[in-house]
Amino acid sequence: MIIDGILGQSAAREVFLGFAPANLLHSLSFADVLDEDTGRGYQRRFNPAHSLDFRKYIQQENSSTIPLTFNARMRNDGAWRVERMASPYARMVIVDDRAKILTQVDCQHRLGYLNDLSLILPFMCFLGLTEREEMEVFNVINSKAKGLSTSLLDFHDATLASDLASERPELFVALHLNNDNQSPWYRQLNLGGQTTSGMTRRASLRTMQKAVKKFLTQTRILQSRRPDAVAQIVLDFWAAVALLLRDGWDNPRRSLLCKGVGVYALMGIAADLVNEAGSAVIDKRYFSNKLSDFILDVDWSSAGPLSGLGGEGGVKAALGVLRNSRGKGQLRIVSNG
Repeated sequence: MIIDGILGQSAAREVFLGFAPANLLHSLSFADVLDEDTGRGYQRRFNPAHSLDFRKYIQQENSSTIPLTFNARMRNDGAWRVERMASPYARMVIVDDRAKILTQVDCQHRLGYLNDLSLILPFMCFLGLTEREEMEVFNVINSKAKGLSTSLLDFHDATLASDLASERPELFVALHLNNDNQSPWYRQLNLGGQTTSGMTRRASLRTMQKAVKKFLTQTRILQSRRPDAVAQIVLDFWAAVALLLRDGWDNPRRSLLCKGVGVYALMGIAADLVNEAGSAVIDKRYFSNKLSDFILDVDWSSAGPLSGLGGEGGVKAALGVLRNSRGKGQLRIVSNG
């Protein structure tokens, strides 16, 4: 199979520009969607409605689109090659027309439902980018794209960072919660990709890393502890929460415990407890002892005092509810003493 085109530059990178039927491009390409279970891939989950909207549009009179963006990754089987002709002309030769030789860098939803349409579309193909380089290009193109998961962008930042603990400590801690098999959040944060544990995921990576960032600001704990030690402290806090509130933790869809307002408010309580610790050892036992004085008295259901709270004001109100409950618990302990 031969596709005629030209070679040119997209800034610093050489690219192949051509035209081909939509169904052919569909058959030769694939979207490398992030598999959260393995950490491979980088694309967002496929949105059928988004793709069907484009299918409907592109068949209308006078419709058009900017070039689809692909990458032809290097392979060991010689499935494709570019033959240079008189500049700038070239042709892409595809030896095995059944091979998915092109990755969909920026066309996943435009191409998704065009498998049976022969209309001609323009495309640009990078030549030989690595998976990491593809991710960098995708991240730049889509960082402001409507509907793109901010958690997926956070995952890209983490993957591309040279020293995540120093560059984005809040993201380092949040990913530690998701990746450590001793964490109650293990594989429970939504990264924006696909996973077999999708039905049990509780909060997004973006929510957790923003809550952790507030915790780091309130405690200034990084001035005295390494990021990995801080990550363990945050893990111990959530382990204590999951231990004490087992029913709510095991039924996240019926509880506000792991929703955004709960995550932010509880990380505020974690900051309070760390700031009050003094010389005490800050571990799961410490958090369990402190939390047990009041946290069981909080109604985490959708009918409780946290229901309907959202935004920055809602988080402050939720944190106030927890602090008020904690204050009552402390007074009760004194009166019984």
